Amino acid sequence: MSFEELYEAVLRGDKNAAVTLTRLALEASVDPQSMIDDAMIPAMDEVGRRFEEEEYFVPELLLSARAMKAALELIRPLLVEAGASSRGCIVIGTVSGDLHDIGKNLVSAMLEGAGFEVVDLGSDVSPEEFVAAVERHGADIVGLSALLTVTMPSMKATIEALEAAGLRDRVKVMVGGAPLTPEYADEIKADACADNATAAVRAAHELIGA
Repeated sequence: MSFEELYEAVLRGDKNAAVTLTRLALEASVDPQSMIDDAMIPAMDEVGRRFEEEEYFVPELLLSARAMKAALELIRPLLVEAGASSRGCIVIGTVSGDLHDIGKNLVSAMLEGAGFEVVDLGSDVSPEEFVAAVERHGADIVGLSALLTVTMPSMKATIEALEAAGLRDRVKVMVGGAPLTPEYADEIKADACADNATAAVRAAHELIGA
């Protein structure tokens, strides 16, 4: 198995091929971290580029993210065992009152593909649950998603809860979702606002100084 084959499998969103190639590589004692650094992350970077250039659209992003995630599931236990470090820990969720999670799921998958440790809390996540997860995992970034205008105040409430818990100085907050604007992000004192998964990955890198 060559890294180029795994790269192409992730790029074209071929989940079965990505899993098969990853399994064969592991059986051949290929370094798991190299598979991520030299095949998966470059592939997802290219997926992001094609999305921004409108060569790829949301369905292609979802397929590539699914392929990468399936391959990562084989690799992750080995990385944990070896004590490999991630680029940073991100706690992400759709805020309280909002059950939409397609966009959030895509962002989670793209962040994992970029080498971050992602703790996905799901949807309808209360400020208290975000605070508890940040404390439990020592998160570097909190990602808040909302699709409904009426749930946007939950983002502000979550940031205020982080402040009240004394965590705001140590964790960055990134917000996203269809109704979000940079102006609203500034108003609630978020550190970044991303309007798609590719922008979220770029923002995450900037927030941790990668």
